[in-house]
Amino acid sequence: MPILSLPILILVVISTADTNKFGVFSQIRVGQHARLFKIYKIRTLREGLHKLGSLDKSATRFGKFLRRTKLDELPQLYNVLIGDMSFVGPRPDLQGFADELKGDDRVILIVKPGITGAATLKYKHEERVLEREKDPEHYNRTIIWVDKVEINKKYVRNYSFSLDLNLILQSTLNK
Repeated sequence: MPILSLPILILVVISTADTNKFGVFSQIRVGQHARLFKIYKIRTLREGLHKLGSLDKSATRFGKFLRRTKLDELPQLYNVLIGDMSFVGPRPDLQGFADELKGDDRVILIVKPGITGAATLKYKHEERVLEREKDPEHYNRTIIWVDKVEINKKYVRNYSFSLDLNLILQSTLNK
């Protein structure tokens, strides 16, 4: 963490200038045992108003770079340090997803959420997939989320140190 503090600080300063808001974004997510926690990321979205007065949240050019390279997730190392997350595991979801799992699907909540994992690797271009859908919210809930649950259940049931190392290696090679 000390080695990454300076690069994170630099990214926060650039993001602050780029988005005109403080460069760290936090959001409540569902963690281990359905406990809520704050996740931290580098801010990538600029908020502005459309001509019609509605709020438009769009990624800046720098924000798109951060998302593509996953550098926006560096502050999650703090979440790992304080014990809310691990390096590998199911991604922590917003309320309305993981906290609503039923039956056998709740096995996912036994482990800490991770910065990377099998579902993260499969859906690393999820935003692009959703952009092409007529109803991205529906597609996410009925197709992607369902598949992620199955992938994450398989991860929990087959957890091993070597599996985690393999997923970390794949994450670093698949940028």
